[in-house]
Amino acid sequence: MPVFACLLPFGHFYKPTAWANLSAPVLAVHWVRVPCLPNPSARTSPARDGFEKFPLKYRAMILAAGLGARMRPLTDHTPKPLLDVAGRPMVFWQIASLVKAGFVDIAINTSVHSTQWIQAIGNGRRFGARITLHHEGDAPLETLGGIRAMVSDFSADHEADRTPFVAVSGDVFTDFDYGSLVPVLQKIEAGEVDAHFVLADNPPFHLAGDFAIRGGLATRTGQRLNFAGITCWHPKVFRDLPVGKHERLFPWADALVENDRVSAEHYRGRWENIGTPSQLASLRHRLGAKMT
Repeated sequence: MPVFACLLPFGHFYKPTAWANLSAPVLAVHWVRVPCLPNPSARTSPARDGFEKFPLKYRAMILAAGLGARMRPLTDHTPKPLLDVAGRPMVFWQIASLVKAGFVDIAINTSVHSTQWIQAIGNGRRFGARITLHHEGDAPLETLGGIRAMVSDFSADHEADRTPFVAVSGDVFTDFDYGSLVPVLQKIEAGEVDAHFVLADNPPFHLAGDFAIRGGLATRTGQRLNFAGITCWHPKVFRDLPVGKHERLFPWADALVENDRVSAEHYRGRWENIGTPSQLASLRHRLGAKMT
């Protein structure tokens, strides 16, 4: 028998009834009929038609624990990823894109104003996902420390402990198709590389770039592009790191790059880092103009 998925205005979906209770109130604008999996617990790669999205075995992380110092005073009372962009919190766009691609098991690290995160996200059911919030306290663990802390929770799940995952920044606005990372995650799972970086065109405030691409691998030499904050990792690379240490991703990850263990791609579509009030105002203006 067929089941139905509810498409919300900004593109994410509610899972079939085997995974979520569709009897709860939702702001549905139309219904799309999709085929039912033979086994409702099975997880397969998403179809490329833009509608048939089923849960993947791969998890996703959204890194959102930064203090947002450059965004002050807007972040004095609101976490940066929860600031409004076109009528919804910025991080909702990331969640919607991940869920649309089939990443429905999501972890988000948070720090200050944690109660706002609980109120905004809850357990993730409203997005058709299972979302776990990892509160780091008022002193964020930085990027590497935050990832390591969330990876430590994988140890309770033996499958996840050896399964690659996606980690994305909570303060970027992009139309990147996260479903395109499934073949990359499969290569990481097969041991071909340990990580993957998505790179974007250099923004005006960072023209020097971060990494170049040579033979499909990330390198620090050559015509460098901007690190886009969209990555894939095998959890094994974090296992020997101490949990709870405040540490940034770089220069730690440079060793993986130098040993040719990081693949990379150049994404030429829409990608913006939203780090200051002026950048946020510009994005709001442009999106508002398109929506009117």
